[in-house]
Amino acid sequence: MTIRNVIALLTLGLLLNSCDVLSQVPGKPVGGVTENEAGQGIREALSNGVVKAVLQLNKEDGFFKDLLYKVLLPPDAQKIEKTLRNVGMGNMVDKAILQINRGAEDAVGFAKPIFADAIRQMTITDAINLIKGGDTSATHYFREKTTSKLVAAFLPVIKASLDKVEATRYYGDIVTKYNSIPTTFKKLNPDLPGYVTDRATSALFDLISKEEKNIRANPLARTTDILKKVFGGLIK
Repeated sequence: MTIRNVIALLTLGLLLNSCDVLSQVPGKPVGGVTENEAGQGIREALSNGVVKAVLQLNKEDGFFKDLLYKVLLPPDAQKIEKTLRNVGMGNMVDKAILQINRGAEDAVGFAKPIFADAIRQMTITDAINLIKGGDTSATHYFREKTTSKLVAAFLPVIKASLDKVEATRYYGDIVTKYNSIPTTFKKLNPDLPGYVTDRATSALFDLISKEEKNIRANPLARTTDILKKVFGGLIK
């Protein structure tokens, strides 16, 4: 792990530990678990998911060498990828795909404060309902509360990241070359930053949901006393 990632995760931990709206509310018992404990448990489960998702994706090849999360060309470009390769643009296509993934890898680290803020705003009632909900109810709540903010924050960051790693230039070269082919009638002009933002946020939420499912279903995944008490006592 790089020093940058260590610092980022320490910062994330401080942000998440400072989310004290839930921990300061004295609660009554709910199924053997107090409301305060339920709040702490759901917050910690989400925090674990965020940390794991960021660690997995915010590194070199976090997207590019993951068969599930690798970002391919936008759908419109995928339809003509074979044509591009047939006219000698295979190397350019490969470079564009690599740099698009580098942009996503670089950008996901900026999700931490947005996720921390969403956890900070969670109410006791939210926490109780989510603890008792389905196997990805917390992730669904998280998605509902953060997606618009995440996209708004991610879009300029991903655009800057794509520019920094020259993905925009490589992809722009593809679009220009393809559009210049005499037989091209439907010109390409997809929103690359928007597309990569959507893929990056989807990957983050998918990993968070997997961690939530794991904590709910697998006692060994409950690595702290509060997780053991809340998910072992309230969920049967």
